[in-house]
Amino acid sequence: MANFTLDDVRQRTYKARDAWWTVLLVDPLAARLVKFTANRTRITPNQLTVGALILGLGAGACFAAASWPWLLAGAVLYHLSFTLDCMDGKIARLKGTGSVFGAWLDYIFDRVRVLACAIALMAGQYAATGNVAYVWTALGVVFLDMLRYMDALEIYKVRQQMRATLIQTRQEAETLEAAVLRADGTMPDARDVGADLRSAEGALGADTEADEERVVGDDDRANAALQAGFYKRFPWYIRIRNVLLRGRIRPHLISGIEFQMGVFIVAPVIAAIVPGAIIPVVCVSAAGMLAFELFIIYKFWLSSRDYSRSLAKLNDKIDGYRAQLPAEDLEHHTGTAVVGSSG
Repeated sequence: MANFTLDDVRQRTYKARDAWWTVLLVDPLAARLVKFTANRTRITPNQLTVGALILGLGAGACFAAASWPWLLAGAVLYHLSFTLDCMDGKIARLKGTGSVFGAWLDYIFDRVRVLACAIALMAGQYAATGNVAYVWTALGVVFLDMLRYMDALEIYKVRQQMRATLIQTRQEAETLEAAVLRADGTMPDARDVGADLRSAEGALGADTEADEERVVGDDDRANAALQAGFYKRFPWYIRIRNVLLRGRIRPHLISGIEFQMGVFIVAPVIAAIVPGAIIPVVCVSAAGMLAFELFIIYKFWLSSRDYSRSLAKLNDKIDGYRAQLPAEDLEHHTGTAVVGSSG
């Protein structure tokens, strides 16, 4: 059997920044369970993923019963389900047993759990009260969860494309620079290429989803700066962000995780005490998540503008290098960089 310590678990599996719900209410328990599971059992990450789904479906069954004891039981089971869901990734990182299939399974089962619990919770309340608003609330919860993850995946994909374009542009600029130097031994403004490239790369900022996957021991966590344009407009944000990051809490305070917990833990608990509280609590959670999602979209928009301007400068320099090359040398350097729209 292995002999992982609690420090091993924290250093190898904690994300550099995470949702405050996870940091404060899940990680303290999950880390100890991960240590025990990794050292004393042969349980795999995929088995934990399946277990998380089973507990999530159990929470849904409790929600469907609708009475206050079952609402409380469902909230507890959902929190335990989420804890197991956090453990599977930690075990994978700790033991190095992660897989593409495991990541897919985790994503799909998360969506199934949200769908099942949303339907069960609201259907139970509709059956108990006859209030059709619960049906619309269920649809709203499923739609917002889908929207949140679709938006995150699309932003991640676009950022990857932007980075690929920067790499291609840098390679072409460096090749042309070397060719011009060989041709005449001079290079007007050549020293500016690196500065413009760094400016363009900095404009991208840290990718939200990718940064969440970096663990505490990762040397890249120092690169968590946000885009330059956003910093210029809101310098006070840096101070708040740094305070939160010292506690590993990401500035995106109401993300999909907090939204889920608001719907499936906070709302049932409050409804067990105050009947009819589910819809108001869900609405507050939804409003908070939408506000922070718009915040992220705004930052991404600023990032794309800075990126396009910086990349345009690089392409202008590339055109200048080409103009300095003799025709016979230019034939060997025909790469073309792609410039995104400035929006």
